[in-house]
Amino acid sequence: MKYDICVVGPRTLVGETLLEILEERAFPVNELYLLDAGEAVGETVVFQGSDYGVGDIAEFDFAKVKLAFFCGDASLALEHAPRAAAQGCLVIDDSDAFRREPDVPLVVPEVNPEALTTRPARGIITSPGTCATLLALTLQPLAQAVGLEAVRVVTLQSVSGTGRAAVEELARQSMDLFNQNALVCEVFPKQIAFNLLPQIGSQDQTGYTTEESKLMEETRRLMRLPDLVMDATCVRVPVFYGHALVAQVRTRRGLTRATAQRLFEAAPGIVLYDRPEAGGCPTPVVEAATHDPVFVGRVRLSAAENAKGITYWAVVDNMRKGAALNCVQIAEKLLQTRQHSPLM
Repeated sequence: MKYDICVVGPRTLVGETLLEILEERAFPVNELYLLDAGEAVGETVVFQGSDYGVGDIAEFDFAKVKLAFFCGDASLALEHAPRAAAQGCLVIDDSDAFRREPDVPLVVPEVNPEALTTRPARGIITSPGTCATLLALTLQPLAQAVGLEAVRVVTLQSVSGTGRAAVEELARQSMDLFNQNALVCEVFPKQIAFNLLPQIGSQDQTGYTTEESKLMEETRRLMRLPDLVMDATCVRVPVFYGHALVAQVRTRRGLTRATAQRLFEAAPGIVLYDRPEAGGCPTPVVEAATHDPVFVGRVRLSAAENAKGITYWAVVDNMRKGAALNCVQIAEKLLQTRQHSPLM
């Protein structure tokens, strides 16, 4: 069975990646509608060898489709996703518009697939931020085997997480530095080329940024552990694609390094890449970028936790599993679990 679907924001980085993944995975697309607002309307996008024009979302009748992938910004989702759901279309949203809404399921299929067993009351499902997806996916095997008490995490996030303009700014600043030209900062408040920015989003009175607060809140929700002790620091790094994190986890029961490695190796969606030789750990650019899995390495016992803790490094392509792929996997899981009345 094939389905009429639409993709909102097909010219964004996430939208372009989502269309690639739909094609790669032979998702059962019947009619495809591409939608956006503003200057993107009227542009042409190629899918499965055919040209598709981008229509105006404000004029679209969502009753035409069963499924809509929202890949644009939060304002577009806030304005149009409820209308789409009201017209009977199931919405999978990649923005942060609905991630804090308790009646909108926040889903990583490998972590909380039970959230997809019934149609959401508001007709909207949301995909987490990339680092929440990465962290929850890697915490899940530990939580199931030995339980979790506390998590400390530092994320290293590539510029593509901010969008196309950020990618272009990093490229432009890099060239300007080599050519000894003055740097222009438009997307980021300071130079990003060959630099680190330890503040993503605005900072509140506690000293945490919005990105750090969202990461902790989304991870607790995905793990169904609302009281999990967490501490997060989020850093923007001069990498085009691929996010990374280092997590120190205190577990309820002790485990060995070998046990932790086996847990990661057996977990769905994870590739263990943990070798003693130089270069024996995964990196955002070489291993993660353009690939689907989460890669885990540098697994070791946390010396400060008295064998009740593990420290590890993990990387992911933030456009794929961190965003577009997770949305497609949500849709695939829905089709799988609702074979007799899919998407209804």
